[in-house]
Amino acid sequence: MSNRRRDFLKTAGAAAGAAALAFPHVARAQQVHRWKAQSLWSAQELTFKIFQEFCERVKKLTGGRLEITPFSAGAVTGAFETLDAVSAGVLQAQSSWPGYWTGKEAGLAVISDFVFGYTHPWQHEAWFRHKGGLQMLEEAYNKFNIHVVGLSWWGVESIPSKKPIRSMGDFKGVKFRSPQGMTAEILTKLGASVVVLPGGEVYSALDKGVVDAADWASISMNQRMGFHEVAKFPIYPGFHSMPMQEFAVNMNAWKALPDDVKAILESAAREWTWDQVVRVAVDDIRVVQELKQKGGVTMVSWGEDELRKLRALAQATWDDWAKKSPLAKRAADSQKAWLRELGLLA
Repeated sequence: MSNRRRDFLKTAGAAAGAAALAFPHVARAQQVHRWKAQSLWSAQELTFKIFQEFCERVKKLTGGRLEITPFSAGAVTGAFETLDAVSAGVLQAQSSWPGYWTGKEAGLAVISDFVFGYTHPWQHEAWFRHKGGLQMLEEAYNKFNIHVVGLSWWGVESIPSKKPIRSMGDFKGVKFRSPQGMTAEILTKLGASVVVLPGGEVYSALDKGVVDAADWASISMNQRMGFHEVAKFPIYPGFHSMPMQEFAVNMNAWKALPDDVKAILESAAREWTWDQVVRVAVDDIRVVQELKQKGGVTMVSWGEDELRKLRALAQATWDDWAKKSPLAKRAADSQKAWLRELGLLA
């Protein structure tokens, strides 16, 4: 055998051996991480379909290395129990409203929906991304072994009402469906009679006169629930509530991801943020046009002067909640300062 032939075989053998040794590392790099994630939305909502698409996008971008199976509200655990399920690893992720966990940390109510404050999701997102809000939410969630990956909104919520509410004085005597918390407290100060009901009972309550108006999601979501069949005076554009939702994951599941998959997931979550905001806004506009063409429904809008009066009234409630925990105070003070920078608060 020639020396050249012998040298070639030695080189080829060494290369094959190196490849064999490297193979386990390649296999580990291609490990598939499978997560279960529960949303706060029902399977019929556009927001859940958008979340499903986000999960599909993550799988595609990671080359199948991260598979997130999305579940609608209540599919795995109760809507108010997902935080505990993610903390324990029963679920690996959730996309929910942090205000559900106010009993665990009062600051989450202040962080998740600074009611009667903002007029557009970009303002709230700017507070999260550039004024310390995301760090505050992360601080709260870290106590439960959870990491916050992303945030999104579904827009400023409308108010379906059976009576025209055109000013602060028109709230007096209105029977108002609202969840407990800051919104309910402000409505009470306005003279409304607050009734706490599950979302699934709102249509029946409006129809039977148990309530006259409801705090419930955006105008397109209200339309899908059939509210405008009985509540003919929706307040639109909305002004009272602009909740956010997170995409948050079990800390151990997060740490197990390769760095590049973490970066891809964070980027995909930023896409999801504004994909949801824009698509819900487009759906809202579609519904508004349909309601106008159909007739029988009167849109009620508010002027800026009346909105400023409402914010001034709401500030007393913000300050009350700021006393409930150190985090609540930091979140309230920070957001009031940001609202002043925006020119929305005197």
